Amino acid sequence: MHPRIAHLQTLTRRNFLQQSALGMGGLALTALLERDGLASPATPVNPLAPRAPHFQPRARRVIYLHLTGSPPHLDLYDYKPQLVKLDDQDCPESFLAGKRFAFTSGTPKLLGTRRTFTQCGEGGMWLSDAIPHLHSVADEICLINSMTTDQFNHAPAELLLLTGSPQSGRPSLGSWVTYGLGSENENLPGFVVLISSGVQPNGGKNSYGSGFLPSVFQGVQCRSKGDPVLYVSDPPGMHRELRRQTLDALADLNHLQAEELGHPETLTRIAQYELAFRMQTAVPEVMDISRESAQTIEAYGAQPGEASFANNCLLARRLVEQGVRFVQLFDWGWDFHGTGPNEDIRDGLTKKCATMDRPVAALIKDLKQRGLLEDTLIVCGGEFGRTPFREGRTAKGDILGRDHYPDCYSMWMAGGGMKGGYTHGESDELGFSVARDKVHVHDLQATIMHALGFDHTRLTHRFQGRDFRLTDVHGNVVKQLLR
Repeated sequence: MHPRIAHLQTLTRRNFLQQSALGMGGLALTALLERDGLASPATPVNPLAPRAPHFQPRARRVIYLHLTGSPPHLDLYDYKPQLVKLDDQDCPESFLAGKRFAFTSGTPKLLGTRRTFTQCGEGGMWLSDAIPHLHSVADEICLINSMTTDQFNHAPAELLLLTGSPQSGRPSLGSWVTYGLGSENENLPGFVVLISSGVQPNGGKNSYGSGFLPSVFQGVQCRSKGDPVLYVSDPPGMHRELRRQTLDALADLNHLQAEELGHPETLTRIAQYELAFRMQTAVPEVMDISRESAQTIEAYGAQPGEASFANNCLLARRLVEQGVRFVQLFDWGWDFHGTGPNEDIRDGLTKKCATMDRPVAALIKDLKQRGLLEDTLIVCGGEFGRTPFREGRTAKGDILGRDHYPDCYSMWMAGGGMKGGYTHGESDELGFSVARDKVHVHDLQATIMHALGFDHTRLTHRFQGRDFRLTDVHGNVVKQLLR
């Protein structure tokens, strides 16, 4: 007999009463407690309450530094002497066959780096002169020179990296992390977003949205200048006591709706309103970097009251120190096509790296000095790499730039149980493809989740009849990256 038919035959009234005695007793007890006012089905449970992962984690929190536009990795991390020797020669056809590029066609010219590379730290990590401050923390960095992705345009590549899909609508990495772990501070969001250089991410708010997860898990954008969070302050004419009364009235209405419809998003709405009320006091305090010592502010190159990547790096440390689970920094300006002086891999890259190099090195040192680096995972990189040849539109000009390149690029991590002073994988001698130990973006996602104590195949959410996860149906943990 088919197992399903056999199971259906057991579903008799007698079987129901035998198997559900405790369940019916529990229902009766709940009804009595509700009658006496001792329980309520609409009592909101804090969705951001701390939760345990699947196994002992290496990291408890994440600071993700997304360099929007994607830095030229061949001028920062991946040293290719052979490419320098062949500079300005025609790119071999075998490297181009069957490939598409965003702005390059025909036969481009190979482009060797103009930067000077040095081996740094005890591990001898190759780093360029564009990032001199990172030289001093090379032994904390776990560098991946064998990253690869499936997308060669900004928005789809960014969404694939940060949500697991090139199409909008999926939960972001930060949302999955807070969904799985909650937050360690009930007065602050579990997932905070900081944006510098005045430009939103390529994927828009989808890059830090919650997708089909409850909206309480989406990233909350904070600002380092002006009100830290838009609309969190009381409007003119409304004092804090009146706001409390307003929220209580809204909570009563939401409780009634929760009792009637039982929709989980209603309870999420109650929790969000309460969090916003508590944030009015907590957020301005934690976002005020003027409370830091002059020495710390100088180390980051921060300027209180201004909006900058340096300020955001210092804010990231303050936020994770206060229990925020995931802090995402987006910094625009890393799209080095060579269409203007600021996109030149010589002076333009020097100027742009100056806004990133110092504060990121200071962040690593600051976290280590405070005993936080051990269980804080820092991730840094863009959505893809840059070509080993000149960008087609600017090939005949004096400005040197590179096109988008998905096949091979570099990212790095630090802290959170990652192997410091270690370079993983390598590209071929010209930087066109991965020669050893390929790491796909889904593998990176799986490794990040593993560091946080999750089996990425088990952290799922059911939506439209199927279980979804960050890595879709892909991804393997890269254990060589872990200490």
